[in-house]
Amino acid sequence: MKRIQTNIKHLRSLKKFSQERFAEELKWTRSMVGSYEEGRSEPPIDRLIELSNYFDIPIDILVKNDLRKAKDTSFIEVGNKRILFPVTVSDMDEDLIEIIPTKASAGYLQGYADPEYIEQLQKIKLPFLPTGTHRAFPISGDSMLPVKDGSFVVARFVDDIKSIKNGRTHIVLTKNDGLVYKRVYNKIKEEDKLELHSDNKAYAPYSVHLEDVLEVWEFTCCINTQEYSKEELKLSSIMSMFQDLKVELKSIKGSEAYF
Repeated sequence: MKRIQTNIKHLRSLKKFSQERFAEELKWTRSMVGSYEEGRSEPPIDRLIELSNYFDIPIDILVKNDLRKAKDTSFIEVGNKRILFPVTVSDMDEDLIEIIPTKASAGYLQGYADPEYIEQLQKIKLPFLPTGTHRAFPISGDSMLPVKDGSFVVARFVDDIKSIKNGRTHIVLTKNDGLVYKRVYNKIKEEDKLELHSDNKAYAPYSVHLEDVLEVWEFTCCINTQEYSKEELKLSSIMSMFQDLKVELKSIKGSEAYF
């Protein structure tokens, strides 16, 4: 079976398109799509160029790599022209996650779309992770206490930014600020923006336009590299208590209309 045959079908399924819808997107005919997927014919170079441009995937990857396996240097288009490099698995077909080292985190903005940069990152296996593509990001500063400076946040790639739920924490890669870890509020429908909040109220919230957002990863778990002191544990408990109190106050405020 030809690689291009399986890849066309796989890429179409990622988009959840019917053959007819896929043909409309590429300005092909439905019979062309069916013929290519079934191996009755092979797309000529002009069709390969159209496919390459649509998915932002190099032609040599389309014809040489089995994208269903997503091993080594594989290219998969997700969302609005966003490319994820790569999904790596071990020899036992176990998912591995890449670790962005602290010293190299500043270079992630330039390297996130470079398969060579991603390929050279160290990888670990965390068998308890839910489904999805994960990556570990270093945390610096105190804007998201009690997450300590030097910790790593393991996060799942978000392929549809518009689906972000308000108040959840995410790693956000932006053109201007690089990597940040914030609590995100979805203002896309109203303002075409994401609003980013720090849990440490010493830092003011700010907004970023959707066009400046390159990647978003949703928090899965945190790996601390240092032990918490008794004082820090007390601070964490106090912060948690105030967070719960804030929710209760909101609930009370919302019920005032009934009195």
